[in-house]
Amino acid sequence: MIRVLLADDEAMIRAGVAAILATDTGIEVVAEAGDGAEAIELARAHRPDVALLDIRMPRLDGLAAAAELRRVAPDTAVAMLTTFDEDEYVARALGEGVNGFLLKAADPRELIIGVRAVADGAAYLSPRIAHRLIAKLGPETLARAVPARKQIDALTPRERDVLTLLGEGRSNLDIAARLHISTGTVKAHVSAILTRLNAENRVQAAILAYEAGLIDRR
Repeated sequence: MIRVLLADDEAMIRAGVAAILATDTGIEVVAEAGDGAEAIELARAHRPDVALLDIRMPRLDGLAAAAELRRVAPDTAVAMLTTFDEDEYVARALGEGVNGFLLKAADPRELIIGVRAVADGAAYLSPRIAHRLIAKLGPETLARAVPARKQIDALTPRERDVLTLLGEGRSNLDIAARLHISTGTVKAHVSAILTRLNAENRVQAAILAYEAGLIDRR
């Protein structure tokens, strides 16, 4: 069972997200918070597998809460709930070790896929968020945050395959099944990819996969 902490200052949004997650019998919302500070306290108490945080919240916003969660609940994966006008927040969150970015207006199935992916240790970047982020920041700005596209050439063909699936938000288990390799081998490839690309986390690697044209941007 994947245990989720949900934090959003809008009660209706929390209710809607909780209702969507409840349709998956393998996911349970164990706590709900109305702001980032409350989310930190609930994370300490419940130790959820995934914390799903709105970016804009009172007292402590999602970015600050994500940074604090890395300290108080390092085993909790963090995914951010975003809207189309928050691209700059998404860019800042890359440095906070956030595992995923989910769009509030996306298909409900994407929410479940994203939560399952980050719970499994994968990065999940909503395709529409990735497309907008790249379009807004531009190659020169992204190059200061993640390696230049030419570094993709340093990857082996298998590593490129893994990076492509990682960029699509696939979990380690899914990547292993698609490439007919073990999850341990997938983890080893991901570690090598992050090292070769000088990426701090899987989300940065996923964005680089988009920038390099490995992922369909539609």
